[in-house]
Amino acid sequence: MRNFPPSCHPVALRHAGPGRRGEAEARPCYAVAVAAACRSPRPCPRSRHQVFWIHRMSKSIISDMDGVIYRGKQLIPGAREFIQRLIDTQTPFLFLTNNAEQTPLDLRLKLEGLGISGLTEDNFITSAMATAMFLKSQTRKAMPTAYVVGGAGLINELYNVGFSISESHPDYVVVAKSQTFSFEQIKKAVRFIDQGAKFIGTNPDMIDPIEGGGYEPAAGTLLAAIEAATGRKPYIVGKPNSLMMMLATRKLGVHPEEAVMIGDRMDTDIVGGLEAGMSTALVLSGVSSRASMEQFPYQPDYVFDSVADIDPQAL
Repeated sequence: MRNFPPSCHPVALRHAGPGRRGEAEARPCYAVAVAAACRSPRPCPRSRHQVFWIHRMSKSIISDMDGVIYRGKQLIPGAREFIQRLIDTQTPFLFLTNNAEQTPLDLRLKLEGLGISGLTEDNFITSAMATAMFLKSQTRKAMPTAYVVGGAGLINELYNVGFSISESHPDYVVVAKSQTFSFEQIKKAVRFIDQGAKFIGTNPDMIDPIEGGGYEPAAGTLLAAIEAATGRKPYIVGKPNSLMMMLATRKLGVHPEEAVMIGDRMDTDIVGGLEAGMSTALVLSGVSSRASMEQFPYQPDYVFDSVADIDPQAL
């Protein structure tokens, strides 16, 4: 006898022919109580189907934030209820954002300010965190150095893994979205890269969605300027790099096929989830639209107007 956890439920499999299984149907077998221990296949008196008990578990949710949960400082309608559904159904979830400007604490407080409670810092992974972890794994120096174009969130994460911020022959030039980006920073970044510093980008996003339906320049535009001046391409750590996806699934303790990546960008969220082996769901509340979606050679598994339409248990 093969036993499964109590969360198992029966699924009837229609046999298309000898030795073959056809389409699965969620048809409960009334011969046994759902609460009973799961058993090996047994005939169901209500149909000609055989019933196979399988472990029924909703997939873990890995979700982007900008353009999915909020646009700038404005909460997307239905996002509060979506997060509450995740909490109420005890669905494992994680916010995976290319935002390198803010720390997990900043993001938690931002969501609290927008009326979303019940989250902890452990619910977030940022591209700044991923970049810092990646650089720590790559350096053999006791006191590695970096020149940073970016905000406090990125600088804080680099400090946390033992980096010093330096303008004296730094080992790395690390570039993220910055509200204070200047021509002087471009000159320094170009000079350090020409002197041998390794060129790192937190994420390739060219624009970020903001409140009111508009957009603003993001990290990719800053990287493009420095790349044009140096002729060197940056190594991108954030989405769509599968490294970012691997960090998320490891933190949740699941295999990629047990997770769904929800995002608003075909070129980062969806392709990153697809290449990592996850199911993917595109929401149309951010950057990508139905029209732009069709321009890509790959497609998401699901398309929703926003997270308001997503039932985590149905993915």
